[in-house]
Amino acid sequence: MVAGITTKNDLEDQVVQQLEQVIDPELQVDIVNLGLIYHVAVDADGVCKLSMTLTTMGCPVGNLLADSIREAVLRVAGVHQCDIELVWEPAWDIDRMTRYAKVALGLHD
Repeated sequence: MVAGITTKNDLEDQVVQQLEQVIDPELQVDIVNLGLIYHVAVDADGVCKLSMTLTTMGCPVGNLLADSIREAVLRVAGVHQCDIELVWEPAWDIDRMTRYAKVALGLHD
């Protein structure tokens, strides 16, 4: 489990590792450590389904992030499709961030 994301196999672990390379352009921290990714699952056909949120409902970088997420996920060998579900519950707050993200943003000692 990475940053609250439960994975069931190596392929899903690889997807999460790729998602750690996707940086939120406003906060300059990756989306996994920010706690924006809620769930990742890859089925036997290589379809990755993930649920995520944004820091705010009107987040201006939502489409940019979605494109970056798809690009990162499709880099994983064996994954052929990435479906993103944008969710608002549970609502995102700073408690979802890892210690790493909080330190990077100056919110934790």
